Amino acid sequence: MLKRFFALLAGLAVGGIVLLAGGMVIAVMLTYPRLPSLDVLTDYRPKIPLRVFSADSVLIGEFGEERRSFVRIHEVPELMKQAILSAEDERFYQHSGVDYVGVMRAAFGNVVSGHAKSGASTITMQVAKNFFLSSEKTFTRKFNEALLAFKIEHTLSKDQILELYFNQIYLGQRAYGFAAAAQAYYGKSLQQLNVAEMAMLAGLPKAPSAYNPIVNPDRARLRQLYVLRRMRELNYVTPAQYDEAKNQPSHAAPQGSDVNLPAQYVAEMVRQAMYTRYQDRAYTDGFKVYTTIDSHHQRWAFDALRAGLTDYDRRLGYRGPESFVDLSTLPSGTERDEALEDTLAEIRDSGDMQPAVVLSANPAEVRAFVRGGKVAVVKGQGLSFARRALSPKLTPAQQIRPGAVVRIRANPKGYWEIVQMPEVEGGFVSLDPRTGAIRSLVGGFDFNRRSFNHVTQAWRQPGSSFKPFIYSAGLERGFTPASMVNDAPLVIDPQTLGGQRWEPKNDDGKFYGMMTMRRALALSKNLVSVRILMSIGTDYAQQYIQRFGFGPKQHPAYLTMALGAGMVTPLQMAEGYAVFANGGYRVRAYFVDRIEDPRGKVLAKTAPAVAGQNAPQAIDPRNAFIMSTMMRDVVRFGTANRAMSLGRMDLAGKTGTTNENRDAWFSGFNPNLVAITWVGYDQPKSLGRYGYGGTVALPIWINYMANALKGQPEVELPPPNGVVVRAGGGLRGGDEYFYEEYQRTNPELRVDNSGSVPGARRPEASNGAAEEGGDAGADSAPAEDAVENVKELLF
Repeated sequence: MLKRFFALLAGLAVGGIVLLAGGMVIAVMLTYPRLPSLDVLTDYRPKIPLRVFSADSVLIGEFGEERRSFVRIHEVPELMKQAILSAEDERFYQHSGVDYVGVMRAAFGNVVSGHAKSGASTITMQVAKNFFLSSEKTFTRKFNEALLAFKIEHTLSKDQILELYFNQIYLGQRAYGFAAAAQAYYGKSLQQLNVAEMAMLAGLPKAPSAYNPIVNPDRARLRQLYVLRRMRELNYVTPAQYDEAKNQPSHAAPQGSDVNLPAQYVAEMVRQAMYTRYQDRAYTDGFKVYTTIDSHHQRWAFDALRAGLTDYDRRLGYRGPESFVDLSTLPSGTERDEALEDTLAEIRDSGDMQPAVVLSANPAEVRAFVRGGKVAVVKGQGLSFARRALSPKLTPAQQIRPGAVVRIRANPKGYWEIVQMPEVEGGFVSLDPRTGAIRSLVGGFDFNRRSFNHVTQAWRQPGSSFKPFIYSAGLERGFTPASMVNDAPLVIDPQTLGGQRWEPKNDDGKFYGMMTMRRALALSKNLVSVRILMSIGTDYAQQYIQRFGFGPKQHPAYLTMALGAGMVTPLQMAEGYAVFANGGYRVRAYFVDRIEDPRGKVLAKTAPAVAGQNAPQAIDPRNAFIMSTMMRDVVRFGTANRAMSLGRMDLAGKTGTTNENRDAWFSGFNPNLVAITWVGYDQPKSLGRYGYGGTVALPIWINYMANALKGQPEVELPPPNGVVVRAGGGLRGGDEYFYEEYQRTNPELRVDNSGSVPGARRPEASNGAAEEGGDAGADSAPAEDAVENVKELLF
């Protein structure tokens, strides 16, 4: 009987097994053909954001919904791979998709504990679930997952599967993949992680929210210790490495991005250009855009512009708090700190200027709450800038009092100080005059405050910084740097300017009589510029300046053109001054060097026109050379003399200030670098008595150039063919230069018009100037004709 009973049981068991096996075979036969295609794995295209880099490969921007950084598995540090295998699938390289040993171990552990304590998903099964299946906990989903795992294992290699898992898995903080997680939690690349950080990241796939080291540091710590213990048990780390990692404190913190170069305006320019080219694919296809920006130049430009605008703003005094918080409505204790944190979370930092809420204030000390629950104590020198706002005589809106939201900064000397965001704006751009490659571009004080790009979008009057283009036109019409022009009062007939009487004056209100063109440019004499323009004709000048890229619509053919009354952008000015710097060639500014796909294949590359090679000749090389020497004298002896603090003799440029000091400029260069600075208010108004090009814009330019040219040898260009040198004929005994065909006749030219000028818009022949909207050629009228034309106009 006992034998029969056991035989019956054995038969039932065998039958059950056979039936189960048959059922499994049938299920597999029915399910396997209906499994999804693995094309999405074999042709893996993750949603990788657009990433923008400087020319020297520093990340300056990232655009996309998901944070991803695709990494090839052979580029992953071995310890990082071992940490993942220790945490998720130690037998990954031994099993064929389903780890039967792991299944039995998990089942035994669950039976012993009395509840489902652990699963047995392999890395391959997780890949199957992440790409094809939902997260529902059902037998059907698990069965399909196992079948998909087998299918994946027969299609891809182990390293390919691990690479997919490594780059696809979600790890919290919007990060997909371990490379993105390393940046999101630690601001590091994979190669920079230590063992403790690797173990922390390896513990995230099990439950990214539960084991997030920022949100749940205690639970994350327990998971990290488990991973470290498994790494030690599997001999992936030595006892010394294990002990060091186990005792290392966590430094995980939210990282907004791994972008640490302040080039948001450039990044936005790239984003717009890429969206125009690729539409929505720009944000998902993993394009890498390498710009022409040099990270060092960009940092110098950013720091110089912010320092210059802040220094100018401090001269105007402290305006008062940004806003106020009613502290009486806030709870007390810890809850109050949380409420203040919420308030400050809505206000962005601006560089080193942090927002703070004043807790107490008196003339001797201000205590303010800053992010992170800290209380900053401001006193002594830190109060000097804002001390007036501590007076009880001011209105409540002007006072620094409890609840006031102010800006504070840690002074390098070791104390807190109250500062303020300047209202004035500015723009700075530098480029290589030989190619037009932009080396730095800062479109304003703070991109997060105003994304309006003042370098490319702000059309402003250039003032006297436009004079070199008028002088250049004068050289082409027979003037020389030694030509004498009268700096005397002048009244323009009302009929000439649409019924308005115009009486131009110099900035200092004085007149100095006859002087050379060279001296007039160095001292920025307005009356000389107007007389030069009167002599050459406004129509000719309007056509001539098109050679530098200035359109006729923005520069009407009126005498006010001589004083920079047209409209330009700083980027246009940079292109225009590049013509002088590079010997007379017209180059176009550009900021994208190349576009690559995620694998590094170059999809597009800029082929710029290069001065001296394939760039069109805009002006006579002799003209460019002579104008450069005249602008060097502006720096040596004229309105930009402050730039001589750099101790270089190869600097040239021109200051510019418009009517009522609404715009301040300095445009300068040496043969290898052009840089333009503009300062003004978005809603044009006077910059006040401090608002001149030489006092506001020039210091910014000097600050940048001091770094950009440090260690660079001076560049002295020889005169081009056709230039005659007269020793001692220039300013303060310097050399003077003439066109070979002009030097006999024109050095003694005298422009002595005075009194009322009845006609200023006299039509002139183009003499080779560009047609409207076209590129200018290098040819001009024959020399003798040009000389005779000038004589006719003057006498």
